[in-house]
Amino acid sequence: MLPFRPILATLRHHRLTSLLLMLQVAFTCAIVCNAVFLVVQRVQRVRIDSGLSEQGLAQIKVADLQSGDNPLSLHRADLAALRTLPDVQSAALIDHLPLSGSASSQSVCGSLEAAHALIAARSPGVPGCAEPEMYQFGQQGVRTLGLTLVSGRDFRDDEYSSGQRGSAVNSAAGVIITQALARKLYPSGHAVGEVLYFGKSGLLDGHGTPVVGVMRHLARGRLVKRADNDLAMVMPVAPNDSDALFLLRMWPGRTEQGLAAAVHLLKQRRPQRDIAASDAKTYSAIRAAYFQRDTTMIGLLVASATGLLFVTALGIAGLASFWVGQRRRSIGVQRALGATRHDILHYFQAENFLIVSSGIVLGTLMAAGLNLWLMRHYEVAQLPWGYLPIGAVLLWLLGQVAVLAPALRAARVPPVVATRGA
Repeated sequence: MLPFRPILATLRHHRLTSLLLMLQVAFTCAIVCNAVFLVVQRVQRVRIDSGLSEQGLAQIKVADLQSGDNPLSLHRADLAALRTLPDVQSAALIDHLPLSGSASSQSVCGSLEAAHALIAARSPGVPGCAEPEMYQFGQQGVRTLGLTLVSGRDFRDDEYSSGQRGSAVNSAAGVIITQALARKLYPSGHAVGEVLYFGKSGLLDGHGTPVVGVMRHLARGRLVKRADNDLAMVMPVAPNDSDALFLLRMWPGRTEQGLAAAVHLLKQRRPQRDIAASDAKTYSAIRAAYFQRDTTMIGLLVASATGLLFVTALGIAGLASFWVGQRRRSIGVQRALGATRHDILHYFQAENFLIVSSGIVLGTLMAAGLNLWLMRHYEVAQLPWGYLPIGAVLLWLLGQVAVLAPALRAARVPPVVATRGA
């Protein structure tokens, strides 16, 4: 049985130092619990599935066309040349990529009734409507992106058209949507063959666009709230703008070499082109750049939490060592009265357990309060209760490890010390 009564009596004689250590443990508990929660959230965000087959994917941005040029014909000629390169599996024109920082979206509805309700409400929150990310690409787009179709089919060659980017597109020969968007627009779960309404021709004129396929997943270009990050659709509309974004899929292990060869070919075809290093990137580099702030934040939070735990462990060990030095004679008296080394060791461990436990109780309340403050000012999600017992166990273990060396030193104090002067 743990000697709680003598421990409490001792702590009453050291109120200030005990209180300071308890507050240190409480602050550590509050900050570490929230820091770990934020790190887990950031890691989940960084590891989000893009929906693409990312290996071997790269892009080249070109913006050198004169106003009198025919953009799409020049883009198609460049694509035909790029597809002849030995390292290139496929190539396509695209308006933007998932997790690139670019975004294009507009309201879509799964029925005319929902479209009319959307217009009347002037809000995308109408049942049967959504505001998904809208991607446009030319031929070989599905193959180059590596999209996974779960039902339906790819676009036919005769379904591809040209047009301006983003919200300027009012119609298409067909669309492919994500499973999440299909569930939101069509509660029956059967989206292929259904009609989707978007843009002026759809929402105002009632001209629907058929859903020809459903893909497993495709992330947004710029992430929003988690529930909407999987709402996306693709259209067979090749961007007909003065600048072009060429998407290339390389053979395995040839991404860097293929990208360099593609840049050289494009410059060779039009010598006035100046393609900067930032215009030719692998998709892994694009993704890393998008999540750079998140990875930096993860590093800062991990470093801060680790540093705080280290300082707390030093505080526990330092205070325990100080108390051992002060109590050498009383420890010797206890040994002379029959206390074993095991008893002395357990005494200091129990003392530490009581201080740390008091700090943990206060720290859990502080952790909840800190989380409420973060929710109000920084739109952080609510801290799951499971993080609190995990933090408590971590601090209990930290306290026991930190106090172990001073406690072992106290257990080695011989009984003869009791006969010496203070």
